[in-house]
Amino acid sequence: MKRDIVSNYWLVVGSPKDWKTAFEQKNIWGLKRTQRRLWESLNEKDMLLFYVTSPVGGIIGYGTVRIKFRQDQPLWPQEIEERKVIWPLRFEFDVERCLPLDKWQISRITSRELFPRGGFQALSQDIAQQLISKLVSLPVEYRIKAPTPASVAETRSLYARESPPVEQALPSHEEIKQKLMEIGKLQGYLADEEYVFDIGKLDIVWRRLERSVPIYVFEVQIGGDPYHALAKLKHAFDLWNSRLFIVGPQAQFSRIRSLLEGTFHEISDQIRFLEVEKIEELYKRKRAYLDFEKELGI
Repeated sequence: MKRDIVSNYWLVVGSPKDWKTAFEQKNIWGLKRTQRRLWESLNEKDMLLFYVTSPVGGIIGYGTVRIKFRQDQPLWPQEIEERKVIWPLRFEFDVERCLPLDKWQISRITSRELFPRGGFQALSQDIAQQLISKLVSLPVEYRIKAPTPASVAETRSLYARESPPVEQALPSHEEIKQKLMEIGKLQGYLADEEYVFDIGKLDIVWRRLERSVPIYVFEVQIGGDPYHALAKLKHAFDLWNSRLFIVGPQAQFSRIRSLLEGTFHEISDQIRFLEVEKIEELYKRKRAYLDFEKELGI
């Protein structure tokens, strides 16, 4: 239900204070309402180059867009102080390379091809790749790489140690919700059950911060008509641009697809159907990897 999107390259411009705040807030950046067209052009996996203004005056790292969302609550210090949302168009990003703070000024990357103004602007692929190459070529001790998730091969080897699964009855609605809660926590999110909003309650949401809106939204549909679940998911997307998931057995898929081709066609490219068995498997793999990390003392 998701279409492939070509990656773009962006220069993200901010003061040293802005960037320190962004990293402290678990890699979140925001744009003003006047920059809506740029935000709408931003896609998952787009490449971001982190530019720090004076006294640094250069690029200190790069990463990729993880997810974008709208914010209706103050998050940044200036917003909290003024009690209003100044940068409501947010996105979360992963860090691929970044100089340590004490190396920003002496090791930053500069280029005559850059015109860092406006806070957020598109870059050509050629210029972006040249700058990224310079960052990659820096001495090893100057590199900081964000933690990477377990590879499929590693988690499979751990998961394979367990006894073969015994065929069981379909898990209940509550059991699936609890698994989603645990997975969210393992992912480093704040996981909430029965999240109240203006048209009802969402089964499970994941938020990055206490003052953040839901970034991931899940509705569990074990039986019955999924119409109401899809209506809530659509409203969550309209409000926050959340990532949408509906979880259920394969038998539900045809009805869900029918509704997404008709009444809810506006979110057909935004929603993902997850089979119940996949949630069970994901939980076991996440749990196994965490236990393995604890065994290694990491």
